[in-house]
Amino acid sequence: MAGGEGSRLRPLTSNTPKPMLPVANRPMMEHIVALCRRHGFTDVVATVAYLADVIRTYFGDGGDFGVSMKYAVEDVPLGTAGSVGNARALLDETFLVISGDALTDVDLGAVADAHRRSGSMATIVLYRAENPLEFGIVITREDGTIERFLEKPTWGQVFSDTVNTGIYVLEPEIFDFITTDGPSDFSQDVFPALLEKGIPIQGYVADGYWEDVGNLEAFAKAHRDVLDGRVDVEMPGFEIAPRVWIGPDCEIHPDATIDGPALVGAHCNVAAGAHVRDHTVLGDNVVVRADASLQRSIVFSNAFCDRATSLTGAIVGKGADLREGARADNDVVLGDGVTIGERATLSTAVKVYPFKSVEAGAVVNTSVVWESRATRNLFGRRGVTGLANIDITPQLAVRLGMAYGSSQTRGALVTMSRDSSRAARALKRAFTAGLNATGISVDDLEIAPVPVTRFSAAQNAGGVTIRSSASDPQQIEIRFFTSDGKNLPEQDQRKIERNFAREDFRRVLAEEIGDIYYPPRTWDFYANALVTNVDLDAIHRRAAKVVVDYGFGTSSVTLPSVLERLGCDVLAINPYTADPATRRHLRDDPERLGELVRTSGSDFGLRFDADAERADLVDDRGRLLDWTTTTLLYVRQVCRAHPRSRIVLPVSETEQAERIAIAAGGTIEWAQTSSVGLMDAADAPGVTLGIGADGLIVPRVLPAPSASAQFVLTLELLAALPEALSAVVDGLPRVHLLRDSVPTPWERKGTVMRTLVEESDPELTTLVDGVKVHTEDRSGWALVLPDPEEPLCHLWVEGADDAQARGLLEQWRTRVATIAAED
Repeated sequence: MAGGEGSRLRPLTSNTPKPMLPVANRPMMEHIVALCRRHGFTDVVATVAYLADVIRTYFGDGGDFGVSMKYAVEDVPLGTAGSVGNARALLDETFLVISGDALTDVDLGAVADAHRRSGSMATIVLYRAENPLEFGIVITREDGTIERFLEKPTWGQVFSDTVNTGIYVLEPEIFDFITTDGPSDFSQDVFPALLEKGIPIQGYVADGYWEDVGNLEAFAKAHRDVLDGRVDVEMPGFEIAPRVWIGPDCEIHPDATIDGPALVGAHCNVAAGAHVRDHTVLGDNVVVRADASLQRSIVFSNAFCDRATSLTGAIVGKGADLREGARADNDVVLGDGVTIGERATLSTAVKVYPFKSVEAGAVVNTSVVWESRATRNLFGRRGVTGLANIDITPQLAVRLGMAYGSSQTRGALVTMSRDSSRAARALKRAFTAGLNATGISVDDLEIAPVPVTRFSAAQNAGGVTIRSSASDPQQIEIRFFTSDGKNLPEQDQRKIERNFAREDFRRVLAEEIGDIYYPPRTWDFYANALVTNVDLDAIHRRAAKVVVDYGFGTSSVTLPSVLERLGCDVLAINPYTADPATRRHLRDDPERLGELVRTSGSDFGLRFDADAERADLVDDRGRLLDWTTTTLLYVRQVCRAHPRSRIVLPVSETEQAERIAIAAGGTIEWAQTSSVGLMDAADAPGVTLGIGADGLIVPRVLPAPSASAQFVLTLELLAALPEALSAVVDGLPRVHLLRDSVPTPWERKGTVMRTLVEESDPELTTLVDGVKVHTEDRSGWALVLPDPEEPLCHLWVEGADDAQARGLLEQWRTRVATIAAED
């Protein structure tokens, strides 16, 4: 009997038929089929209705499970007896009826033997239940025959604790009592009709275990009973310790802890510091990252539990994604494909239905059924991002490639590149296939830095690079560039998102499928652009001595072709590419760079990031400069070397930069903090330099950050410098700039910003990006800027000294928090 919809098991059964819900990592129906096979029942008929194809696809003809299986499809509800009657053509001898969505180890062979000895037309398997209210009570005589049935009694009607398990052994003559005109039920229609005609029905009180998995509480109990050994079922995997089973091909870190009883499915990954506590079941392909804690929880296959997630008595559906610090309390149930944001908390008994999202930092006290904040935008700050092979799969990459390709003109040529990671290599191939399928050809740079990709994209219709994140090698970033090498603007992102969501993909004929090219001289052209309009003679005369840390990144592929044109003496460290996911054992120590600069007598050092967009600067005394100090250094020297320079900075940067620029004959133009806003501002005519958190923008080379351009600019500035770099650094003013974030619900962000504008003096307020308000004497300022992806407002403050900066930070943090909390 496999037609159950399982409405009381929602949201687990929202897109899975009840018999296919896993107990100990196998569908309940598979446990029943195995029980039948063990007791000699090998010809099986499955009556199916709700999501029937899921069951038929899994079991097929039954051969893989040691039985022969046929199916009777119920187009309309027929009741328990009616669904069996629907299969009467396949049942011409004594047969067993058993539910496919219960859990039991009853001796079915003994039941069949008792039936044959009794000579009855029907035998009902009975079970003594602690709480019989949920079941049909059966009252028997002393000889074991059935006297009467009582369906769903009250406590006042409970005269027996023997309940109907729904397991029957029947003779084909039973079909004479099953109507073909409509629904029919065994307990309410067929068996009472037999008793009315004086036909005896035998009761068989079974030993062993039986649980009607009718609701979420019973589903959790069934798992506990399996782990505690109260029911005899086949357990997958290997029992490596008492009542601890581990599936094949698992990676369990030595510093992870697994307390029995517990079951870990095949191909799982449990990281160092993770704690899988008692009565927890992990399905196949589950990832549990560092410091996560899971207790008395059931986690279905392909789910992801990020760092420091906490599950206590929760059930997590297939492919669910719990991000860092997420917490689910007792009786929380998450449907398939649910996304729980960072630090979100789900209170007791909350249910989240399939494919819904809970935003980061949310505290959820009621179930999320139809309403949700929908899925997050496909694009974030750094393009399309997510965990490799969990969020960003090859299937997604193909679809995303087709969505992007469909937004381009048929026959266009775009640039593709990647970093050295294996994940990026696999995903780039999938993305390229999607592009080609929409009639787009590709200039494949293979492994290349981001600035080189941008440079090539500016010669084509655009570009895409796929790379591991610098902050987490498990994260993948798919970044898109325009035909001028800048980041893709929001309106173009929305176009790709619409194509992706609607699967509105262009299909082309076989002869129109795009091609793949491997341009041979892109790096040479980029190197030429770097040194064009640069005083190479002055650089050669200075003959600087430099230490370059390539950071195992892609700059090691392209920078050597630039160095040979600059005539400087370079000591290179970490000068080759390595997969970010596997290079943890390699030495990547920032202090080593400073030590080498100092001991080798070098003029400066640069530490390139993995994407070659930004380089951290080390002065001749071996000091690694923070980014604010680096910004002030470049502002001072560029304005001195090129009077009347126009330099673009984000509005969140220190205003000391403006004072330095004016004193040196230059000007500062304040821009948005976003990378798109900063690039657009830096690309305006007459701008000399742009500096943002992502790096230096040298517009004559590229309207986007480039560490190689920063390197050439540093050599050029050093050639005109009569003193050591450290002397310039020592002469820079101290900066008292602080930053913090204030939790702000999405629905309150607009109110916060409106209130701040209304309450601030317009003469002291700047609205370039967010709300920036100066103090009355203009000695300090505060900037409030809502985060586009998280329920936060970011806060920057600057004061004339540390005390003022700390005071401003506390004042504005309280002010924003108060407005965010108001009703």
